Amino acid sequence: MILSVLDLSIVSGRDAQAQALRDTLEAAKAAERLGYHRFWVSEHHNIPGVASPGPEVLIAALTQVTTTIRLGSGGVMLVNHSPLKVAEVFMALEALAPGRIDLGLGRALGTDPRTGAALRSAGSEAFPHYFALLCAWLLDAAGKEPIGPGHPLHDVHASPTGPSHPDVFLLCSSADSAILAGQAGVGMIYSEFIAQREGGEAAAAYRKAFRPSPFRETPWTGIAVAAIAAPTVEAAKRLDAPRRASQLATAMGRQRRFPSVEEAEDFLAGFRNDPRLAAVETRSIASDPATVRARLAAKAAAAEADEVFILATGPTLADRIRSLELIKAADG
Repeated sequence: MILSVLDLSIVSGRDAQAQALRDTLEAAKAAERLGYHRFWVSEHHNIPGVASPGPEVLIAALTQVTTTIRLGSGGVMLVNHSPLKVAEVFMALEALAPGRIDLGLGRALGTDPRTGAALRSAGSEAFPHYFALLCAWLLDAAGKEPIGPGHPLHDVHASPTGPSHPDVFLLCSSADSAILAGQAGVGMIYSEFIAQREGGEAAAAYRKAFRPSPFRETPWTGIAVAAIAAPTVEAAKRLDAPRRASQLATAMGRQRRFPSVEEAEDFLAGFRNDPRLAAVETRSIASDPATVRARLAAKAAAAEADEVFILATGPTLADRIRSLELIKAADG
C-alpha cells in the first residue's frame, strides 16, 4: 500500500495562522524522512483553523526543503483563478522540482459563497471550461500537444515552457465528479473525509469512464482518509477530539475551532447521543497503529485504490508527526 500525506496547515492550539504554515514545512520534511510518497497541501479561505490559501506558495517553499518526495496541491480550487495563471505557476514549480510536482484540482470554492465572491470566483459551473483551458496550456507548454491555429487562444502560451508538466489529478467526493476525472483521462482522488460514503462506488465509476489521454494511459485512483494513530485507542480518540468537535460544529452550521483537547471534550460531552456526532466519527480513523493500518488497507482494497492519502490530524504538530511515524512503522 502506497501511503501519502495531505496537510491542511491546521492551526495548533492558540498559535497564529502564520505558525501553521511553518508547521507544514516541518511536516513535509518528516513525511519525506519517513518514506511517504507524496505530500500535498490545500487551498482554503476565511476558515480560522486552516491557514493555507495559496498551495502554490507552500509548494514553492517545499521544493527548497525536500529533495525526493512528490509535492502537490490537494487541491487548487480552479474556479477561483485564471487557468493561464495556474498553468504558469505549476510549470514554474515543475521547473524548480522536475518530476516531483502534482497538480490536484478541486471544483469547489474552498470557502463560503460570500468569500468566493470576494475572490471573484467564477463558480463551480465554470470548472469544465477552465479545466479544458488549463490542460491545453500545460500540454502546449510541455511540447506534448501544441495549441494549433484553429484554437481561439492559439497565440497565447504559458511560461515557462519545459520538457515536462505536472501530473494532473481531480479531487472528487461523488461518482459524478469521478466520472469527469475518468473522461478527462487524469488521476482521481476520492475524499472520503469529506464525502458521506466509502470510495468504492466512485472509484468504479471513474475506471468505467476512463479514457486514455496525454496525461495518463491507464486509470489511477487514490483515496484520502482522516486518520490519527497513538499508542492506545484511548489516546488516539482523545487527540482526535478537536477535529471531531470542529466537524460537529460545522455540521450544526457554525464555524468553530477548539484550541485544546479539554475544550473539545467538554463540547462533545453534550452530544454523545447525537447522530451528527456519529456521522462525524465514521468519517475518520482514530486508533492504535495496527488498527489504523488495517483499516487503511481495507479501504484501499475496497476501492481498489493505487494510493492512500492520510489527512494528518492531531492538536499539535508533534502529535501529527508522531501519528505519521506510527502509521508508517505499522506499514512494515
